[in-house]
Amino acid sequence: MTDSSAPRWAVFGNGDFRLYGTARFLTGLAFQMQAVAVGWFVYDLTRSALALGLVGLASFLPAMLAALITGHVADTYDRRVVAALAYATLAAADLGLLAFAHYGTGAIWPIYALVVVIGTGRAFANPALQALLPTLVPRTLFGSAIAWNASLWQSASILGPALGGFLYALGPAVVFGTAALSFALASALIAAIRFRPAPVTERPPVTWATLSAGLTYIRDHPVVLGAISLDLVAVLLGGATALLPIFAAEVLHVGPLGLGALRSMPAAGAVLMAVLLAYRPLQRHAGLRMLQAVGVFGLATVGFGFSTSLSLSMACLFVTGAADMISVYVRQTFVQGETPDAMRGRVSAVNTVFIGASNELGEFESGTLAALIGAVPAVVLGGLATLLVAAAWGRIFPALKARDRLLPVG
Repeated sequence: MTDSSAPRWAVFGNGDFRLYGTARFLTGLAFQMQAVAVGWFVYDLTRSALALGLVGLASFLPAMLAALITGHVADTYDRRVVAALAYATLAAADLGLLAFAHYGTGAIWPIYALVVVIGTGRAFANPALQALLPTLVPRTLFGSAIAWNASLWQSASILGPALGGFLYALGPAVVFGTAALSFALASALIAAIRFRPAPVTERPPVTWATLSAGLTYIRDHPVVLGAISLDLVAVLLGGATALLPIFAAEVLHVGPLGLGALRSMPAAGAVLMAVLLAYRPLQRHAGLRMLQAVGVFGLATVGFGFSTSLSLSMACLFVTGAADMISVYVRQTFVQGETPDAMRGRVSAVNTVFIGASNELGEFESGTLAALIGAVPAVVLGGLATLLVAAAWGRIFPALKARDRLLPVG
């Protein structure tokens, strides 16, 4: 269990966690600036909801197709090196976007190709980083590390969209250049972490059993399976992020700065909730609180879909972020806290695919549905579907609903 009496800021006394957290902040900043720039750039070129959805699909496919490999790599090689090389790749991809924004002819396919490279880099970085975090801090500080890590990421997600929207006024190349610099700095910080894992004397053979061990572990642990699949289905159906350029341009009639403000709101809600969880971690009824948070997420999404006011839309997105943070906190604690270290990379890789499916594949789903029935009906129906999912998962996974403590006693 985590020690509820430990000061909630004590984790920052750990130098490796400071390096890790700073890198996460920089990459969160870069991803959000990049998302604003790519979304507005693609919509400006195409005026197509489907084109926005395809950006999410291009980002997600590498994580899905390479999940078994990326998890195996994270459990076999130095996770610091894997993450540092992945972030260097992301920096190079952003330099490619910079070059296209400056010299491009208006064709859309190079953007999708570079987004695939970005998705591949993330596919290797995420399992390595998720598996690395529990090894950097003592178990007594693990819950605090999860919450502060999420808070740093979400803080960057507040600043990133606003900064991206502001810099976009100077041109998309400026945004992509700034993102490339952030990724390069993050790569150097991860490489500087002092923690060194025990040397691998014998690498496991690459077999279906070793590659699929993460899937097997999740299947055999209903609480983990329920938590991961709940997030997958709920955000897949209820996410509205991909459609924010349409709402900004055609519903709320605001420009790139307004889009940046809208994209910042879920992160603002999430960072406030993450700080609250760092100071007052969940002590009881963890599974039930996760189900309730997903229900609130669905209600707030419905409110956003019906809103024609910028302030109300921002408030609804703020609530979605706060509710989602509770779900993320519970899920990540289950996944990272209970999985044996030797399998943590493979389990985290599968978790990454589920997260990607809920976010990037959810963007594709939202864009496709919006192209068929319109952006507003797509968001409202998605929010209603999320409410149904929250109710259904309590019955499908009774062990999740009944789970009391975040971590097992002992």
